[in-house]
Amino acid sequence: MGLAFVDLCYKGAVKRVLVTGGAGFIGSHLVDHLLKTDAEQITVVDDFNTFYEPEIKRSNIREHLQDQRYALIETDIRDRAALELIFNQQNFDCVVHLAARAGVRPSLSEPQLYTETNINGTVNLLELARQHNIKQFVFGSSSSVYGINAKVPFSEEDPIRQPISPYAATKAAGELLGHTYSHLYGLRCVCLRFFTVYGPRQRPDLAIHKFAKLISQNKPIPVFGDGTTRRDYTYVDDIIDGVVAAIHYDKSDYEVFNLGESRTVELRELISLLEKELDARAIIDRQPPQPGDVPQTFADITKARALLGYNPQTQIEAGLRRFVEWFRGNLV
Repeated sequence: MGLAFVDLCYKGAVKRVLVTGGAGFIGSHLVDHLLKTDAEQITVVDDFNTFYEPEIKRSNIREHLQDQRYALIETDIRDRAALELIFNQQNFDCVVHLAARAGVRPSLSEPQLYTETNINGTVNLLELARQHNIKQFVFGSSSSVYGINAKVPFSEEDPIRQPISPYAATKAAGELLGHTYSHLYGLRCVCLRFFTVYGPRQRPDLAIHKFAKLISQNKPIPVFGDGTTRRDYTYVDDIIDGVVAAIHYDKSDYEVFNLGESRTVELRELISLLEKELDARAIIDRQPPQPGDVPQTFADITKARALLGYNPQTQIEAGLRRFVEWFRGNLV
C-alpha cells in the first residue's frame, strides 16, 4: 500500500507518473527502471505495513535514496485526505497502481482488510485521477481472477465470474471499476494480470523464496496437495517490460492484458530446479490442499504480444539461477 511519483521522459516528452507500491517487490523494480531514464523527480510513498518485515521494503529502496531525484513519503492508499494532498501538489499524466494487500492465502483470514485496501484504495485513486483529469491508469491485477479455469491457456476473453479467494475477488473488482471509470469519464485504463512473478527481492511469503530459505536451512518445506499444481512463473524483468509498455499504451480506452511466461511448471519440477540451484535436497512436508489455491495458471499472451510488444525472455531455469544468486547474497 504505497505510492511513487515519477517524472518520466518518453516519446520525446516529460511525463509525470504516479506509481503505487513503489517500495514493494514489483514496484521497486519499476522504480529501478525509471531511475535509468531521464526522470527529473521520483517520490515514493509506502505505509511499510507489517504483512512482512518492513525492513525488507526499506532494503529494496536503499539505493534509490542515494539518488537526488528520489524522495520518500510514508502513507496509506486508504487515506483519502493524504492522497488528495498529493494529487493537489502534483500534476500527473499517468497512474500505475501496484499497491495492494497481496496473497491468496492471507486474504482468507482477513477479507475485510483486503476489501478496504484493494477496493476502497483503488476507488480513491480512480476518483482522484478523474477529478484531476488524468488520462492514463495502469492497474496491477492478478492471474487469480481466473479462478478454477478449465480452459487453458487463460485468455483475457475468458469469464472471471467465479474467483475463489477474497484477494482474487478484489482484483476482479478493481478491473471492473477501471472499466466503469473508463466508460464514464474517459480515463484510459490498462489492467495487467500478473502471473506468479518471481526474481530478486521476491516477497518472503511466496513459494520460491520460502522454499529456498527452508531448503538452505535443511528444514521441511510445506507442499499443499500432491505437488502436481502448475504455475506460469514470470521473471520480474519481463513483468517490468510489460508495465512500461502499458504506460505508453494508447490504442484504446480500456484493455486487459495477461503478463506471463506462457509456460506452466509443475510444483514438483520447481522444487527439483531449486534443489539443483541450491545444491541441496528438499525435505517435503505434505499438507492437504489449501482453500483458495487454483490447480494451475497458464497465460495466453497473444494479445500482449500484439498490442504491447510484450516478449518475455527469461525461462524458469535462468530465472531461478538469478534468483538464487541474489538469495545467497542477501541471506539474513
